[in-house]
Amino acid sequence: MMSETQFKSQLKDKINSNSPLYPIGRSLYRTYCNFAGPFHVLPDFIIFGVSRSGTTSLYQYLAQHPNIEPCVVKEPRFFDMYYDRGINWYRMNFPSKLQKSTFSKLKHKKFITGEASGAYLQNPHAPQRIHDLNPNMKLILLLRNPVDRAFSHYIRKMKNGSEKLSFEEVIEQEKSRIEGEQEKMEKNENYYSSIYHSLAYITTGLYAIRLKRWLKYFSMKQILVLENGEFSREPEKVYNQAIKFLDLPKWKLPKYEKFSKQRLSLKMNSKTREKLLEYCKPYNEELYSLIGKRFDWDK
Repeated sequence: MMSETQFKSQLKDKINSNSPLYPIGRSLYRTYCNFAGPFHVLPDFIIFGVSRSGTTSLYQYLAQHPNIEPCVVKEPRFFDMYYDRGINWYRMNFPSKLQKSTFSKLKHKKFITGEASGAYLQNPHAPQRIHDLNPNMKLILLLRNPVDRAFSHYIRKMKNGSEKLSFEEVIEQEKSRIEGEQEKMEKNENYYSSIYHSLAYITTGLYAIRLKRWLKYFSMKQILVLENGEFSREPEKVYNQAIKFLDLPKWKLPKYEKFSKQRLSLKMNSKTREKLLEYCKPYNEELYSLIGKRFDWDK
């Protein structure tokens, strides 16, 4: 059966997105998804946050485990951006049921699959949507010091030319720039805020506010919380924690390469850093209470 990647590739070769035939091609693909989707499995685990924290590297490490078949794309973004495309579209991102059955019978091994969409944590509808799909879903949350995460987010946007302001200016203007966007997302489940996703530098790092929503649907036993600093220092240790959480046998990788490399050519102003650390402190304390452990985020 043709994979989504193969189908899209053939469609792109024949129909340009500006062509009047493109809507027809897209309709044909959705018809194909509705036919083929039920023959594909759904994920067993989801890395649901947070962007700029190492989720790409963690997912790539997990994808190398012999018992894991990866998603077609690491970040399908179904539960926040593309929910309207339907469950069969989502299924097409994962291995077929025949592939799973063959794998399990021939290799006598457990077979699981999963995805990593780092923006799910921020979406107000994602936790219920995932719970409706699978209330027993295993969830992995990789977090980073919110100040460092915000600065990394800023550097990335500055380097790709989408941010022209200084870091101090974006922090000062953040509230006004994203005003009303969270409310729009909450009121309209089909509304995806590119503004919020792009400009919520510090707000994204107020993890406790978002995590409380997830805990209405999932227990902490279903959520493995990992920390970027430890992941950077001891990737093998954190990888093994994830493997154990997923009930998989130990597997040593030949190397732990960083898949999303960003060399910071700028340094944050020390006074700005102190101010932001102080601002985030009560939110961090609330997070520690929720997850039952602490991180070294005070410096």
